[in-house]
Amino acid sequence: MSRLTALERRLAPLAIPNLTLFLVIGQAFVYLTAMLQLIDVRYLYFVPVLVMEGEWWRMFSFVFIPPRAHWLFIAFALYLFYLFGSSLEQTWGTVRYNLFLLLGYLLTVAFAFVTPGAVATNVFIGGAVFLAFAWLNPDFTMMIFFILPVKIKWLALLAWVGYAYEFFVGGLAAKLGVVAALGNFAIFLGRDVVNRLRGGRRQMVQQSRRRAERASAADLRLVHRCVVCGRTSDSAPDLDFRYRSEGEVEVCYCSEHLPKPGESGAADQNT
Repeated sequence: MSRLTALERRLAPLAIPNLTLFLVIGQAFVYLTAMLQLIDVRYLYFVPVLVMEGEWWRMFSFVFIPPRAHWLFIAFALYLFYLFGSSLEQTWGTVRYNLFLLLGYLLTVAFAFVTPGAVATNVFIGGAVFLAFAWLNPDFTMMIFFILPVKIKWLALLAWVGYAYEFFVGGLAAKLGVVAALGNFAIFLGRDVVNRLRGGRRQMVQQSRRRAERASAADLRLVHRCVVCGRTSDSAPDLDFRYRSEGEVEVCYCSEHLPKPGESGAADQNT
């Protein structure tokens, strides 16, 4: 039994079912109350230096901050987050999915204190959920703008490229956010990634070996060629080819140009 499985059994009583739904409801609530100017979202941002000054709630409230975008995009993003998260919970089970989100949260919080003056977001936590879903369901098809069908593996590839760009071009806070998200992904899916890559490599080696065997078999296959007309057993597979001993040489003839017995040479033999 792996350490992760043992930890899951110990934490089973503490697991929260439908955790994604609670997060989606929380973000929708924050968006609506902020739109009605009932709260100031700035007091929910996670800024480590402010946490150290006593504003401890920021360590938890930032996970309920929705994306900064048009309400239609926010609704679509929350729907996708619920779809991906619910699917992961069904695949992994409630405990493992809770651990996945918890680890992403802890890594984000821990790395944020490296740059205490910067604002940490929940974007990379949601990104890890998306990447995990895409890895487990690469052929899942999404309708972009409700019109264009695209397999999620290609969208995930774009996300990986975006993460790489953010890591190499962004500031230290962005780099640490990327490391937090990818670290979470690696801990839970790293072994599966390695096994799949090894399996793909073995499959490529086997395919290369089979191609080499077929090429070798083709090279060894005997092709009969008539010395009179030049047709071969490949170009004229319906013809019958025979060999005649003419002196010390075996000469090949097609059935249309085979000399009659007694004209010259020894008795013919079937191929």
